[in-house]
Amino acid sequence: MQRTPRTALSMQPLAALFDRTTLSLIATVGLAVLAPCRGDVAVAFDWISIAAIAWLFFLHGARLPREAIIAGLTHWRLHLLVLACTFGAFPLLGLGIESLVPAWWLTPELMVGILFLCALPSTVQSSIAFTSIARGNVAAAVCSASMSNLLGVLLTPLLVSALLTTQGRMPLNLGAIGKIVLELFLPFIAGHLARPLMGAWVERRRQLLALTDRGTVLLVVYIAFSASVVEGLWQLVPISALAALLGVTAIMLAIALGGTTWLSRRLGFKREDEIAIVFCASKKSLASGVPIAKILFAGNPALGMIVLPVLLYHQIQLMACAVLAQRYAVSGQR
Repeated sequence: MQRTPRTALSMQPLAALFDRTTLSLIATVGLAVLAPCRGDVAVAFDWISIAAIAWLFFLHGARLPREAIIAGLTHWRLHLLVLACTFGAFPLLGLGIESLVPAWWLTPELMVGILFLCALPSTVQSSIAFTSIARGNVAAAVCSASMSNLLGVLLTPLLVSALLTTQGRMPLNLGAIGKIVLELFLPFIAGHLARPLMGAWVERRRQLLALTDRGTVLLVVYIAFSASVVEGLWQLVPISALAALLGVTAIMLAIALGGTTWLSRRLGFKREDEIAIVFCASKKSLASGVPIAKILFAGNPALGMIVLPVLLYHQIQLMACAVLAQRYAVSGQR
């Protein structure tokens, strides 16, 4: 009997997750369009989402292994490169798009979403999964992606504030940064401090974290798109702007993947480290991005349009990186 290649077996769960996530997001947006939440229901959903987000970040903190952080610190060059790309090169890329893309291509709200996307941290689960499939440095990926998310809770709002203020767009209330610390950072730290007591419990229930992750994102997406539908903002977005947004996000990912590959080779990293760099430094987190957007742009009816670039980039990066990880794995067997 012919055996299924290991890479194919590894890709199957990831592909199934991608399918469920994509269909769930499409269904959630469709529900918001057909039956948006309003009034007291919207207020109740908002409070539920606040509690869900705090629980999500508590679980992420409890799952973060301290040993992986200590072990990964030996790869300081790798981590510095990932952080420099995530929080340095990406915001510069966003400013470049701001100056090069004609104003009539994208609405102001979608451009704000592009800048917000560029300030987000890397993903955790998919970065580690793709690095593992591609036979890269998994320990470094765990450390780098976790560090990116931890720092992103603080750096993302500061970067977004700087980008939007510099461009004269929708200056943020500094109180939003305080809410980020209260609703995201403190639960994350509390969860990590509780790891000795509940770390093993969380590890045995990874499906719980996945469901909380996905459910929280879907809830916030529903609330955000409902607000935009109620305000009638989607009637003002032309199809051409959505098509342009799809093209811009695809180009951004191509630049990120190509740039991180070139940099890691130029700087002399080993193949295993290059894989971790490419998959950690090119990604943007949907799980962190949507909750952060909800707090930073609280009360803004354009929130649905602001998070749309994050949703599109997330789907494109999953499809592209699935193919790339498989190619890395095949080439490594030769």
